[in-house]
Amino acid sequence: MRVALHSVLKEGQESGYEQVHATVPEDLLAALGRAGITNWRIWRSGRHLFHLVDCEDFAAAMAALDEDPANQRWQEFIGEYVDHFEDTGGTPAEAERMALGEVWELRAQAEAEAEAAERG
Repeated sequence: MRVALHSVLKEGQESGYEQVHATVPEDLLAALGRAGITNWRIWRSGRHLFHLVDCEDFAAAMAALDEDPANQRWQEFIGEYVDHFEDTGGTPAEAERMALGEVWELRAQAEAEAEAAERG
């Protein structure tokens, strides 16, 4: 599955955040892998960060990371830079409340139109 997230940096922490993400700790990379995360990309616009996470089960991955000491150390450290993750109002589980709802996908629309055309 692929999950999009939105977080916001603390005022003035933009360049510092990018510097600490130039190379994240090896133990964090291992923790992400153990949690089933296969890729995590981050884009920045001003203080706003947009994340794209690839994993088997996002809620399970977040639960595993919550218990992982490497991630706990990273969260304490990166908390100096990140103000908060946006709450999207999803289901009650915290992991789902972080996930952005998908609005539109080019590929999905094109596939639906091709299938409709085939059906005649």
